[in-house]
Amino acid sequence: MEANLVQPYHSFSTVSMRNRNKINTYKYKNIPYPLCSILTKPPANNQNHNAETTTGSSSNNVYKDNWFDRLAINHLSQSIQATTGLRNNKSGYEGLAEAAKMVYTNFNSTRQVNLVVEALQKAFPKPILSLMKMVLPQSKWAREYCAAFTRVFFSWLVGPCEVKESEFNGRKENNVVHIKKCRFLEETNCVGMCTNLCKMPSQLFIKDTLGMPVNMVPNFDDMSCEMIFGQDAPPPDTDPAFVQPCYKANLAINTNRIATVK
Repeated sequence: MEANLVQPYHSFSTVSMRNRNKINTYKYKNIPYPLCSILTKPPANNQNHNAETTTGSSSNNVYKDNWFDRLAINHLSQSIQATTGLRNNKSGYEGLAEAAKMVYTNFNSTRQVNLVVEALQKAFPKPILSLMKMVLPQSKWAREYCAAFTRVFFSWLVGPCEVKESEFNGRKENNVVHIKKCRFLEETNCVGMCTNLCKMPSQLFIKDTLGMPVNMVPNFDDMSCEMIFGQDAPPPDTDPAFVQPCYKANLAINTNRIATVK
């Protein structure tokens, strides 16, 4: 097992001045995050790729993406690459993960969040989002609809998931999406990428575009996650996800094997 110490506040060494000037700054500023996280590398024999299967480099699960899954994965990957100006030649989920890793290693934490939010806004047409916001006012039906919609249409991004019941304002609702083992976390194997490139941008994007609060609660021990629709996420300085020191599941290393990224 090997590990790299990844520092989010990284240089812009691979971004041209022209590309940097094209990147807009969103209103989400000064978001506090841990200064570093551990990116682990699993044994090479965990890799398993073929023409019909997409498997994360750190994944034990095998994903058989259909035509819609592949279309959605490549569309989001291209949106991220177009937003940052950083391109890669990989395809499928591997290309999406590579695009995310390039964001993580070339921009500071606040910029990472803002860039992913911008990429999501490019990926989803504004008229559709505006219409959904109009027809989805805060209600039990809207929260349950968001949960069901996520389960059906976004398993390509997060992996197999199911809708669960929870108590909301004293009554039961099916407003929670339980992700059994997050595909993005499996692929990237990094706490910082989970919080900076998935959790925070998704929470901000869904609330701003649909008016629907959502709290994403990752479990770094088993790679599961819960999306609780209707619940406001706590601020980063009190959110347990942002005080996670490292990815615990694979941290069987000693300090002599940690290499600092320059």
